[in-house]
Amino acid sequence: MRRLQTYLPILQWARSYDRAAFSDDAIAAVIVTIMLIPQSLAYALLAGMPPEAGLYASIVPIILYAVFGTSRALAVGPVAVVSLMTAAALGQVAQQGTAGYAAAALTLAALSGAILVALGLLRLGFLANFLSHPVIAGFIAASGLLIAVSQLPHILGIRGGGDTLFEMLHGLATHLPETNPITLVIGVSVTGFLFWTRRGLKPLLRRLGLGPRAADIAAKAGPVAAVLVSTLAVRVLGLDARGVAVVGDVPQSLPPLTFPDLSPALLGQLFLPALLISVIGFVESISVAQTLAAKKRERVSPDQELIGLGAANLGAAFTGGFPVTGGFSRSVVNFDAGARTPAAGAFTALGLAIAALALTPAIHFLPKATLAATIIVAVLSLVDLSILRRAWTYSKADFLAVAATILVTLGFGVERGVSSGVAVSILLYLLRTSRPHIAEVGRIPGSEHFRNIHRHSVETDPGIVSLRVDESLYFANARYLETYVLDRVAGDPDVRHVILQCSAVNEIDMSALESLEAINTRLAESGTRLHLSEVKGPVMDRLKRAHFLDALTGQVFLSQHEAVAALAPSSARPPRPVPAAV
Repeated sequence: MRRLQTYLPILQWARSYDRAAFSDDAIAAVIVTIMLIPQSLAYALLAGMPPEAGLYASIVPIILYAVFGTSRALAVGPVAVVSLMTAAALGQVAQQGTAGYAAAALTLAALSGAILVALGLLRLGFLANFLSHPVIAGFIAASGLLIAVSQLPHILGIRGGGDTLFEMLHGLATHLPETNPITLVIGVSVTGFLFWTRRGLKPLLRRLGLGPRAADIAAKAGPVAAVLVSTLAVRVLGLDARGVAVVGDVPQSLPPLTFPDLSPALLGQLFLPALLISVIGFVESISVAQTLAAKKRERVSPDQELIGLGAANLGAAFTGGFPVTGGFSRSVVNFDAGARTPAAGAFTALGLAIAALALTPAIHFLPKATLAATIIVAVLSLVDLSILRRAWTYSKADFLAVAATILVTLGFGVERGVSSGVAVSILLYLLRTSRPHIAEVGRIPGSEHFRNIHRHSVETDPGIVSLRVDESLYFANARYLETYVLDRVAGDPDVRHVILQCSAVNEIDMSALESLEAINTRLAESGTRLHLSEVKGPVMDRLKRAHFLDALTGQVFLSQHEAVAALAPSSARPPRPVPAAV
């Protein structure tokens, strides 16, 4: 039973579900539903899908996540970055607006779902750690800029297109003379209104005497008010006949039963984009889920989150949707509104289902400029270019990874952007660890502590060289260690003992073992013995299995102090001054 509860978290929280939890979840669902209706339509537009697909992608996936997910506040559905990646991936295999494009979206969602479920079942959630935070921050910032620029044609009422910033700007410049003034007025007005509602509406309502909860709900409903007013204006004034692009007819139905195209050719074309969407979506989702869970001292399981998100994407694939993940803004709203269990998501799905059945005829005259404004306001909060300044100040290597991610994303598209960020991060890691920090150490007078001879006033012995290796030893840095030790000893004929302090060594692979054997042999030829100190248990176990210790000319000591005391009981040099240049 416990194993079943691991894979079906609903069996855990449903047993203690009561009327108070139902009340809190229902209120949160109302608020999130109001927020999700315009967002779902807008993100469908961003993904190149018909608007109803946004509603479909927000119904069954939410229910499935409520069954399989572990976060009690995460709200699953279409999000800006994943929608942009979806459009970029589908644009390579089908023409937007065709049946093939919609079918490919189902396939992409199915592939993403299958990848996420497989990663969860295999307990491979740690693979997302290969995407460093600076790379993710840079990618999201660049994606936010791309998304905002991609929506400007809808604000201006002109044609646009392109996957890169240059292509988008070129399209804007080419078609700028075709700007529709009425569409421009609608787009700018709605954008300004939405920015104001984010910051100014709630304080205004509070000054007018509205309670905190009511003022918060009213502020969150700002996009809905923009949708209603702009739709009414287009319908009453007949602005669609004057060139204002509208959503048009939207089917009045619940999500249909659909089947993705599983042809090998299409699966091969979409596998890499699906993998990137899965990883990016998971990283975004798990960071939000863990942040919100920590506020209530709850825990989420990364591996089970993979399964929950995978189930949500599979649900989208079979109900006319496209890839989904946990959204930051809607999850925060869900949390702040008082959601206590994943049932709040199920109630939200119910509200969206009612909207899909009853409200879709009313959005026929909804201007696309309004949806574009909704997207722009939502994604600009993701654009935080200060990450460049912080990375430059702290780590030039991280700055290079962030800058490469941003520039490649803007210049060559989202897939190449995130791929380049990962590649640069791994390359810089290999470069950094291939030349590990090795400190020659001595004893601080009157203590058992050993510190860098270039940073502290320490005692040393003329016949002993103590080297602290501050990195695990593996194929990329094994030869560097070998060269460093032999060069250090070659310049000092008094040395009779070399001690490698291994307190920071968590791993020694086969290449590093061979280098240690070579060091041991070369030192022995010059009459110098090799010793180890502070070797960790797991590393020691592997050394024993390799018989390296049988050939070691020296000993293995429990501590660096014990090693120096045994090898030089009374021949310590006086403390050395710290060099002025260090």
